[in-house]
Amino acid sequence: MIDSGFETTSLRMTLLLLVSFQAPAADVDRIMDAVVAIAPLVMGKYDRNAYQSAHGIERYRPLDGAAAGAETELRRRPGTVEVSFELPDDQALAARVVEAIFQAHSYQEPVIRLQPILASRSKGLDDRANPNRWWNTTGDWKKVAAPEAETA
Repeated sequence: MIDSGFETTSLRMTLLLLVSFQAPAADVDRIMDAVVAIAPLVMGKYDRNAYQSAHGIERYRPLDGAAAGAETELRRRPGTVEVSFELPDDQALAARVVEAIFQAHSYQEPVIRLQPILASRSKGLDDRANPNRWWNTTGDWKKVAAPEAETA
């Protein structure tokens, strides 16, 4: 595996930490507010950069010592998502972020993962004329649709 960054004409591949956690979708904003209070998750000219998966089903069974008490049946919790974001390769920062996730999370044993990765960072070249960019396509989400004509 490539263990150090490298560059191409348009971008840099940088060694970072990929942080991911699972949580009920309703808890994500509270958890992410705690994260960005420590690390603004900046990527180029954007901040609060993270990815949230579609809703899934978490499966687990509480054992002796669990806050819910031991249960015999498997629990299935719908509406659970996975959120991931990148941090600089800094153990002290990662420790603060992981602790913030733990404190803001509703679970006794939240699923939190850290992985070293190489991630792309644009060099910020002027590519306004690139026909593949969102601002040069018909799929531009910022364009307002023309109002529909009223029917009498």
